[in-house]
Amino acid sequence: MAKSFIKTNAKVVDTVRPRVAGADRHPVWHSVRGLFGRITTPLLPDDYLHLVNPLWSARELRGRVVAVRRETADSATLVIRPGWGFSFDHQPGQYIGIGVLMDGRWRWRSYSLTSAPVQGEDSRGATISITVKALPEGFLSSHLVDGIAPGTVVRLADPQGNFVMPDPAPAKVLFLTAGSGVTPIMSMLRTLVRHDQITDIVHVHSSPTADDVLFAAELDALTRSHLGYRLTVRSTRTEGRVDLGRLDELAPDWRERQAWACGPEAMLADAERVWSEAGLDESLHQERFAVSRSAPHGAGGTITFERSGKSVRADAATSLLEAGESLGAQLPFGCRMGICQSCVVPLLDGHVRDLRTGEEHEPGTRIQTCVTTPAGDCVVDA
Repeated sequence: MAKSFIKTNAKVVDTVRPRVAGADRHPVWHSVRGLFGRITTPLLPDDYLHLVNPLWSARELRGRVVAVRRETADSATLVIRPGWGFSFDHQPGQYIGIGVLMDGRWRWRSYSLTSAPVQGEDSRGATISITVKALPEGFLSSHLVDGIAPGTVVRLADPQGNFVMPDPAPAKVLFLTAGSGVTPIMSMLRTLVRHDQITDIVHVHSSPTADDVLFAAELDALTRSHLGYRLTVRSTRTEGRVDLGRLDELAPDWRERQAWACGPEAMLADAERVWSEAGLDESLHQERFAVSRSAPHGAGGTITFERSGKSVRADAATSLLEAGESLGAQLPFGCRMGICQSCVVPLLDGHVRDLRTGEEHEPGTRIQTCVTTPAGDCVVDA
């Protein structure tokens, strides 16, 4: 089975912020937060810290948007200066959670980091960047591209994800990307340039038109400055999708390369099939922006959220997480794709069905609210 790492690109909804990741890797920062919280009780530590610097918080990670750079007609790069306690030593390819205050509510999404990690002295005053493509159904993504202003303070969750480039990098690499799937690869490429590890890289990228290619100028400059980086761009509107059955024409030695693929589900499914047929599953690393869902079964049911005392009727295609958020229920979440386990809660009564496999879960089991739907009336401990 090919390695597949999933990050959501789903509809944005209101929810609580995810638990700050990385506490185990950075215990000193979190100990300081806890100590400050105790000595300022009963007042909130943030009541004091905010007076000194709005980016300081004993409860959460924060950052300030310092620049918004247009990339294409419907995408932009946000440059963010994180505040107290942020870890800059993320791995290239990871994503970050960002929370933005809109209409009095914090809205959260996850986006790939496009900046290269920094360490030690280099992290002083450092910034990170994410590149966002506005989606028709993406309320927050549209705001980040067209509405957010430099100076805005945002909430952050530490970098996460296993779709990463190792250090040192493999001698021979294949990048297979389409659309905004190039964003995690950009962090990898910038890191490789910084470490002078552009050795032998073939990059096949698809985009509707040449004007839609993210980072077009930077990728072109990389092609001209590094003989070891070879880029092929396919305009799908005029040339059609890349036929991976003819990959030998684009990269005759692709079987010898470690491959990282990120883009639409159809492309990734094709890649998984091609690598599997070649017996090279372990050489393919994938990240998806959408979950593969099975066909809905049944008519859904009424979901009762025990702790909040709220109930809602939902169909068999609506996840418990989405249903709860529509009520304003405060539910935890992480990747929103059934990978990170941040949304796991006990099922107290009734039955739910896994959107990915169609498997039905019984009372007494622990379920992932982001990828399960009601299979009749049910009660969850949330």
